[in-house]
Amino acid sequence: MKSAHPFLMFQGDASAALDLYERVFEDFSVRDIQRKAGKDGQQDGEIERATITVAGQDIMVYDSPPVHDFSFTPSISIFLECEDEAELDRLASALSDDGTVMMPADDYGFSRKFAWVADPFGVSWQLNLS
Repeated sequence: MKSAHPFLMFQGDASAALDLYERVFEDFSVRDIQRKAGKDGQQDGEIERATITVAGQDIMVYDSPPVHDFSFTPSISIFLECEDEAELDRLASALSDDGTVMMPADDYGFSRKFAWVADPFGVSWQLNLS
């Protein structure tokens, strides 16, 4: 086996998700990106395949051509260890804007502060301050 990466499958809004992540994560980068061909071979903006990096973790991103009856679920999430309380609060606020707060930022006893949010695209993020 060569590698394993989280894989996020969007339905036409992967570019908008990458725009959000670029604004929110200070250490965000796009390692590679391939866009789908549209009319006359021009790129149509949807992502055929991309690899992004967040906090040193490579994540694959893709826009699915067929529409599915499913999207993201909180049963799979990206767990981020935050540097400090200000970072956790900033990320929780930015990622949940137009998204969902499943557990607001608080001390739940298992860490100093924790939040669980879903971004506007349904990707689930657990934010932790040990």
